[in-house]
Amino acid sequence: MSVNPMAYEAQFFGFTPQTCMLRVYIAFQDYLFEMMLVVESVILKKLEAFPECRIGPFQIRKSTEKFLLFMKERFDKLFSKMEEVLLQLVLNVPKNVLLPEDKAHAQHPCSTEEFQALQDEIGQLQQQCRAEAGAGQALRAELEEQKAVRAELEKILQWFDGLENICREHGTGNLKESFAFLTQNSKKLQDVLKDVEEKSRKIKKHDQLL
Repeated sequence: MSVNPMAYEAQFFGFTPQTCMLRVYIAFQDYLFEMMLVVESVILKKLEAFPECRIGPFQIRKSTEKFLLFMKERFDKLFSKMEEVLLQLVLNVPKNVLLPEDKAHAQHPCSTEEFQALQDEIGQLQQQCRAEAGAGQALRAELEEQKAVRAELEKILQWFDGLENICREHGTGNLKESFAFLTQNSKKLQDVLKDVEEKSRKIKKHDQLL
């Protein structure tokens, strides 16, 4: 089989010429094997009419295999020549033929340096796209953080509003006075709690003495 990739032919036909020739080779080979089996079965049937014949099925199979090997060697030589002809004259796009999809390259040719410059520009644009994508992702993450902070601030503002309403209900409209009021009540609650704990310890001791 030819080792030439024949990429332009593959572009035109939609398949590589080597693949086509391989399938043709396999089809011919399969047909040859099937034909040998048919010939063998016909010979065996003919021999059944001559019971005095000393040739058995094993000898027929051995002779069939030898003949198949002989035919395959001849077939490979003929197919090699046929493949060479088909690849050169049939499955080949001449050098002076330009496919329709490649006419744009002929109308707007570019040198190796220009092509390399375009490749470099494409690489730079790809890097810029990746950088912008990363920046966009970072901005989205920051926006989510800002949303979370805003939600917490709104909770704090709601808490202050509730605190201010409570303070108004108790006659303290100023927030500073409200904190002082809360601090004073907190100290009173701490004193009451200490008094309760002290009385609880005394009751426990009294119960233990009893």
